[in-house]
Amino acid sequence: MAIMCVALMVVFVIRLFYLQVIRHDYYVTKARQEQEKRLVIPAQRGEIYLLDDGKPVKVVMNQTVYTMFVDPSIVDKPDQVLKAIREVVGGNTVKGYADRIEKKDTRYQVVARQVTHTQAELIRKRSLKGVGFQAESARIYPEKSLAAQTLGFVNFDGIGQYGVEGKFDKALQGTDGLLQSVTDVANVPLTIGDKNIDIEPKNGQNIVLTIDRSVQSYVEQALADGMKQKGADGASAIVMDPNNGHIIAMANLPTYDPSEISKIQNFAQVNNGVVASPYEPGSVMKTFTLATGIDMGVVKPDSTYVNTDYIKVDDRVISNASKGQTGTITLQHALNWSLNTGMVTVAQRLGTNNTIDYKARSTMYSYLHDRFRLGQLTGIEVNGESEGRIISPKEAEGNAVRYSNMSFGQGMDLTMVQVAAGFSAMINGGTYYTPTVLAGTIGADGELKPEKDRPAYPGVIKSSTSEQMRGMITTARKAFYAAKDRKGYEVGGKTGTSQTLVNGSYENGQTVATYLGYGGDTKPKYVIMVQVSGKNKNFAGNKDANPIFTDISNWMIDYLKLQPKA
Repeated sequence: MAIMCVALMVVFVIRLFYLQVIRHDYYVTKARQEQEKRLVIPAQRGEIYLLDDGKPVKVVMNQTVYTMFVDPSIVDKPDQVLKAIREVVGGNTVKGYADRIEKKDTRYQVVARQVTHTQAELIRKRSLKGVGFQAESARIYPEKSLAAQTLGFVNFDGIGQYGVEGKFDKALQGTDGLLQSVTDVANVPLTIGDKNIDIEPKNGQNIVLTIDRSVQSYVEQALADGMKQKGADGASAIVMDPNNGHIIAMANLPTYDPSEISKIQNFAQVNNGVVASPYEPGSVMKTFTLATGIDMGVVKPDSTYVNTDYIKVDDRVISNASKGQTGTITLQHALNWSLNTGMVTVAQRLGTNNTIDYKARSTMYSYLHDRFRLGQLTGIEVNGESEGRIISPKEAEGNAVRYSNMSFGQGMDLTMVQVAAGFSAMINGGTYYTPTVLAGTIGADGELKPEKDRPAYPGVIKSSTSEQMRGMITTARKAFYAAKDRKGYEVGGKTGTSQTLVNGSYENGQTVATYLGYGGDTKPKYVIMVQVSGKNKNFAGNKDANPIFTDISNWMIDYLKLQPKA
């Protein structure tokens, strides 16, 4: 009996030693898992504001929605569950939801997302076993498609995509909090110590954009009306303040509703073409060529040349689209009639012996790329910006023929935001302001904290050159297109019509229409650029893009309450 008792004690001691010493860490971990409750406290995603009469107005906010799930192992009426899903949340179901209910070997299957509170309550009233809801935050866009491509959207996984939502996804998300506590079986905290963690969530930043809600709304409507009248497939526009680089409006059609991303049919709807789609802007670039020539002192607005409607560069003959303005004419006349020969002449005068030699090409590249910052990223705060391209004279393709074409807007790929920002520097006195859509942030106190000014680059051209360019551009508009402008204001602009490149070659029977201009009173107050396009359709800057510019320009004069000149 004594031997048996000792043997039994040895067994107990060995077992206890195994449990308490060898397996100590394992059982401590198991106990902690049962005793410690961890709860992730989700951070609220930052909201987005536009400006309305200078005051922030919330246009992207959060709403509590629910993820509907089932526990297939305890669902006893799958047919009733399916019926409830179809009748109440049909548009929010996930792919294969019916099959998920049949997975009896699992305990958790998501069957619908973005379920509203009302929908969840309707299903709860049916008392279906094995059905549950998990609350989460979702984005809502009460202004529907307003500024959709600038704002972007949040996908079903809570990740920001496109626009500002994508660009500032990390800042908007914030940081989740954590609550951890040692509890008893009733989940009552037992101690306060180093095992307890209470980290408050840090909500995402609230971002304020420079976009003016009223201007944005009007621009979108003007584009829609213009597209309908002209039978266009797409249109884009940007409105900038040339005195600080702030984007006041940025619109692209067709567009979409960020709150209904399941209805997006193609990439064109979410793509912000103003910043992401480079193209050959055409004759609007003639203003940049003239600014370069005037700033370099090789030409003046009243400088003359002999126009024969044709000019030869190396082995190529370049002609004017508008013919008949032959003889000795001024460069102002060439700009009025958008004559290619006049701009090639300016390019030639930048070189030695009136040739588009390396000196001329280097000068043009210096102004277009380095000063006006065309063909390089602006850093605008939306996802998807494209760099475009201006070919350097150091490259084999950067020859005289290429640069002769560049003088009137062909042979380059630029985005609208690049051109509008460069044009702003041309007419504002010569300072390039980096374009921006970010006005600042709103803190917990509800006050707007302005964003730091983005880099500005003075001396792009001389102030005297800028003054002469304003005169040339307003004269060019008055020559043909000023009849419907508000009287007493300074409004200038330039048309552009360009062919489109398809697989490296120009597409016949398909052109893009552009109009680029500005308006103001004692000084320029806004820059507007409009683009109109369509597949297998010919559009022209004068008759298709200009009317939309005029519409927006006249409205801007009234909206900004500009005072007419005496």
